[in-house]
Amino acid sequence: MVKSFDKNAQRLKRHVRVRGKISGTPERPRLSVFRSNANIYAQIIDDVNGVTLVSASTLDKDFEGTASNKEAARKVGVVLAERAKAKGIDTVVFDRSGYLYHGRVAELAEGAREGGLEF
Repeated sequence: MVKSFDKNAQRLKRHVRVRGKISGTPERPRLSVFRSNANIYAQIIDDVNGVTLVSASTLDKDFEGTASNKEAARKVGVVLAERAKAKGIDTVVFDRSGYLYHGRVAELAEGAREGGLEF
């Protein structure tokens, strides 16, 4: 019998492995990405104090358009960068959460860079 593998379980293993190596500090917080089939979410997190500093997603009330494509991911990245700039955050550590740096995850990162974040 052929065993099927769980893609999300493998992603979570990659995420845990990477999280052992990177961490957000108050000076350089972590930009964490989560994508579902329908939406994309991003947070800027200070792991030392255990707080989310800024967040943005396609579920925000002021978000317009389709939520599950690359254009939406880029918009979320730009909005996140604007909110971070308003709080005085300019450099972050990018945490792709075990996802490939491709498609919507890459577009979100490019949008955040476009908005002024450095990583």
